[in-house]
Amino acid sequence: MAVIILFWLPALFMACSSEPRTAASHPLLEGNLKESSLEKEVRTLMEKGISLEKRKQQIRAIELAFARLTTKERARNLAALCYLKTLGSPFSPLDLAEIALAETGGHSLSSKATSPKGAMGVWQLMPRQALSHGYSPQEMRNDEICAEAAVRTLRSKLEIANGNLDRAKKLYCGIGPQADAYLRKIHAIRNSLLAEMKRSNAQLAMNQTDVAVE
Repeated sequence: MAVIILFWLPALFMACSSEPRTAASHPLLEGNLKESSLEKEVRTLMEKGISLEKRKQQIRAIELAFARLTTKERARNLAALCYLKTLGSPFSPLDLAEIALAETGGHSLSSKATSPKGAMGVWQLMPRQALSHGYSPQEMRNDEICAEAAVRTLRSKLEIANGNLDRAKKLYCGIGPQADAYLRKIHAIRNSLLAEMKRSNAQLAMNQTDVAVE
């Protein structure tokens, strides 16, 4: 699945950089008038005026941050999941990435990571949370499924938090002093990712200038 994601992701970025097509111009599925679910999500975002370019810019910074903790290939795969699994949600790729870094950054972003309380996977879902979203606890070892469950869990926390994203992330951890410390850690990770994104964008701009001069 990770290979498929990596093969497909550049095509999505290219499609997102072009003018959005109308619903009628989308290719019809054989024997079906419905769009694919992912195509529909992308079109909906574009119709709402949400900048997919900004989301795309986050991926490089996320990949670089992940690559300091794991292999380049795994960093790329996990960064792609942060992009794909937050499409159509209230969250950005950075939101999902910073939770991964907070939860298992100290364990090389390992899918085999298990907390003393039994939370599993890169995004550290408790067995009951996995089951509440229709997954088995062991499926949290699968990065793609774990990412899906993490987005669903964060969305449910956002509802409890009345739309306050900081509070939702705090609730992702729990309550009490430990959750307060977790939120401070999340903020520090966010600042680091934003700084990485700024450096990455500056380097990209410099490279484009050098190419133009040549």
